[in-house]
Amino acid sequence: MTAERHIDFLSKRKLAYFFSGTLFLISLISFFVKGLDLGIDFTGGSVYEMHYNQSVDIDKMRSTLEQQGFADANLQNFGSSQDILIRLKPIENISQKELSEKVLSVANSSQAQAGELRRVEFVGPQVGDELINDGGLALFFAFVGVMVYVSIRFEWKLSVGAIAALFHDTIITMGFFSVFGWEFDMTVLSAILALIGYSINDTIVVYDRIRETVRTSRREPIADITNRALNDTLSRTILTSLTVFLTLLALAFLGGKTIHGFAIAMLIGVIKGTYSSIYIASSLALSLGLTREDLMPPEKDETVDQLP
Repeated sequence: MTAERHIDFLSKRKLAYFFSGTLFLISLISFFVKGLDLGIDFTGGSVYEMHYNQSVDIDKMRSTLEQQGFADANLQNFGSSQDILIRLKPIENISQKELSEKVLSVANSSQAQAGELRRVEFVGPQVGDELINDGGLALFFAFVGVMVYVSIRFEWKLSVGAIAALFHDTIITMGFFSVFGWEFDMTVLSAILALIGYSINDTIVVYDRIRETVRTSRREPIADITNRALNDTLSRTILTSLTVFLTLLALAFLGGKTIHGFAIAMLIGVIKGTYSSIYIASSLALSLGLTREDLMPPEKDETVDQLP
């Protein structure tokens, strides 16, 4: 028979509040100071992926592009020092074909050998604005839907804890992209939306276990019941999170540039989602004064009217 776990998760909740609050504050400050490095999906513009047979001198290429009128060019290596990504903001009065030929010519003139243009992407500024609005609405409606669901299913103190955990996971995951200057594009937004569903699912499993434990236990303090429920669901949480984590790790390293941002966002979100189910959702409900009585089913009125 497997020995029961008795990990006292809730004894560390004040430390968890401090840790999460610090990350949350750093994320908010970064949003206001640096903002997000929006990809061309949102800003509009062009992306050129080039490959060379030798290491690329980025500084020299950047200087050459600036001299030829591409002052806002954003250059970075990806995958290896021989591969480079060039991002340009929208440029008016020039066709996409002419712009591609000019960028290729200028970039090659800065290197010892000519490179190969492997990929070109172009998004108009109007399309980018529409995607920003649509993406914002998608996040808004996802949060509203979750709020309505948990408000109907659980007592309000649990509902507040679940919603706070969602904001915690979303803001901090996006904060990583802001602080480290990682590109935030449509694939990353898709990961954020997926994380909302993943995080709330994990929280609901814990909440259901807490409610079930309350109804089958003796007069234990609610903190002890919550700790017992967290220990009971720990195996399921670890196995689920570990399976997802390993899959995402493979995608991050082997999936290529296209889904790299998605995999990184999901990796961060899975870790934060597992953590927040324990130290934000459940702990915050207790801090709001959750009691055994809040989770007990209402007593049925067994009074029967007597017939005359």
